Amino acid sequence: MEFEKVLAQRTDKVIYKDGNDTIKVFGDSYPKSDILNEALNHVRVEETGLNIPKMKSVSLIDGKWAITIEYIEGKTLKEIMEEDPDNIEKYMEQFVDIQLDIHSKRSPLLNKLKDKMNRKISSLGDIIDATTRYELHTRLEAMPKHTKVCHGDFNPSNVIIDKDGVAHIIDWSHATQGNASADAARTYLLFALKDQKLADMYLDMFCKKSDTAKQYVQQWLPIVAASQLVKGVPEEKEFLQKWIDIVDYQ
Repeated sequence: MEFEKVLAQRTDKVIYKDGNDTIKVFGDSYPKSDILNEALNHVRVEETGLNIPKMKSVSLIDGKWAITIEYIEGKTLKEIMEEDPDNIEKYMEQFVDIQLDIHSKRSPLLNKLKDKMNRKISSLGDIIDATTRYELHTRLEAMPKHTKVCHGDFNPSNVIIDKDGVAHIIDWSHATQGNASADAARTYLLFALKDQKLADMYLDMFCKKSDTAKQYVQQWLPIVAASQLVKGVPEEKEFLQKWIDIVDYQ
């Protein structure tokens, strides 16, 4: 089947625009359970009332699984930040406000963030030793249990601003329910992988607006760094390993 244009291409999926639709077509090796879970995540978050593209269908296209959602015309907040760096603080404030709105929602049927992180830490046997894995599991278990909606990959490229200035949040494949500070720690690391100055601006603003102690978010960083390490991105490995290695266990 021919589509209008390719929006993005990954190792195991291609995202197309076709009229008013965004169609994510998955590769043959992509687990069917992960595809269906992503669709379920999206619908559950949609039901919270957050401004996200509407789910249209899950289907087979030329023998490949595909998820079709509403296409949103606009620019990502990442593009806007890069085009207008003089107003970066204003855009960062908007970004944090959107994340706080996400955290204000509840979706009891979403997977639990702690369960997901425990699985990821357990899977790192080839990368980090058993003692470090044990310490990470112990720290994770000691962290407060919350039930807030967490995006799981919240960065400015996952916010689209339409022509009317309305923000739409995309890519809910990593959504869970859990502790908002874990979600913030992941966003901090995503910024820090590319720009430490932006990462620090983000964390200062998030903590101020949410009235959260910076040290509390920082307690999540080793755990979140370990879960990010699962992705196996070579250029990220050394950076993430440092965050895991500097854990100050009590």
